[in-house]
Amino acid sequence: MDLLDFEAHGLYFEETDVAGVKEMIASAAEHYATGEAELPLLKAYFLAPDSLNVLVALNRFYYYQHRLQEALIATQKALVVIRSELSFPADWRLLEISHLSETPAHLITRVRLYLFTLKAIGFLNMRLENLDLSEAIFEKLVKLDSKNRIGAQGLLELVIQRKANPTY
Repeated sequence: MDLLDFEAHGLYFEETDVAGVKEMIASAAEHYATGEAELPLLKAYFLAPDSLNVLVALNRFYYYQHRLQEALIATQKALVVIRSELSFPADWRLLEISHLSETPAHLITRVRLYLFTLKAIGFLNMRLENLDLSEAIFEKLVKLDSKNRIGAQGLLELVIQRKANPTY
């Protein structure tokens, strides 16, 4: 399966959210510089805890605030939401190429989002020095994506290098 051979359908940011959520995310963006962005995002989360728009906004907010543990929590929640739309195992370690290839064509955008979200989890774990977990995630992605369309190969190499030279 070539992960670049698809037509974009069902993009998460095109989804309709609960009334007021879009405005709360916009308010957070406007108030980022003043330090008042977190409250509107949390209000949006309480209104729409399974909204990928909200979860991505939370991830970005926490990541740019260097609050990586909170960014990881939001990203893990997003992976659960995405997985619920696919016939993927609950544990990403059990994911096989057959899961990807057997997914209906109209869900390929969700498959890509799932894989990129898993990559983000690997990246955040790498930043948090959870190198064994990060390495396992990147190895899984490389196994699933032989053409490196998701771009995990370079990150896997970085983790391996970091583990070999901890002062790197």
